[in-house]
Amino acid sequence: MTWIQVIVLAIVQGLTEFLPISSSGHLVLVPSIFGWTDQGLVFDVAVHFGSLGAVCIYFRNDLAGLLRGGLNVVTGQLGQPEAKMAMAIAIGTVPAALAGLLFAGWISDNLRHPSVVVATLAGYGILLALADRFGRRQRTIADVGLRDAVVIGLAQALALIPGTSRSGVTISAALALGFQRRDAARFSFLLSAPVILLATLYEVAVLIMDGGYVSWGTLAVAALISGVVAYVSIDFFMRFVTTIGLLPFAIYRLVLAAVIVVVLL
Repeated sequence: MTWIQVIVLAIVQGLTEFLPISSSGHLVLVPSIFGWTDQGLVFDVAVHFGSLGAVCIYFRNDLAGLLRGGLNVVTGQLGQPEAKMAMAIAIGTVPAALAGLLFAGWISDNLRHPSVVVATLAGYGILLALADRFGRRQRTIADVGLRDAVVIGLAQALALIPGTSRSGVTISAALALGFQRRDAARFSFLLSAPVILLATLYEVAVLIMDGGYVSWGTLAVAALISGVVAYVSIDFFMRFVTTIGLLPFAIYRLVLAAVIVVVLL
């Protein structure tokens, strides 16, 4: 990969990871548009790790609360709000972790194609618009229960398919369950952290065991760029979603899907 490719793809990842427009879809599409060789899953995981850093910094108070909640669970104080939230995040992480372990390789080999991205961009774009339009928006993140965690966690597992959008599908699920927009986004972002971390650790372990050459310096630069851009993107989205809503993102998904059909298919 050239440095131009590294910088462009890292910026694309940072911009799109926490907007409901699919970062993985864009990481498939950008190389196709410019005629670049697919950067591969290792690079994708590196830039996702940068995005994880952005989440940890932006939601540092929430994450500190989750750590306290985890300690409460260990000590048997299950009734504490922070303990309930920690259990919800843990349970919501399981479906995506299992799906990634079982199907990530097959998905990487078979579904990283523009035609798949078109279908998921359009389909989940429509679902996002419907959830935003008809969701009751009465519940807050303090109301998250174990059933909510399971439903949103199952939705997160679908995000392994390029073009789906982790934030898009989990926010849609949360809106359908009656959560307010900002709280749906907040829970979605917190739920993404363990999955991104697990995926990163898994890929690093595979790389070490394979013993092949890896340009760790290039991956580190990509992760840093992605993290900085992702932090700005999170801040923008949390402000935007409260006042404007999610319809512009749904429209963007449909327009982008149409452009892909015309240009690439």
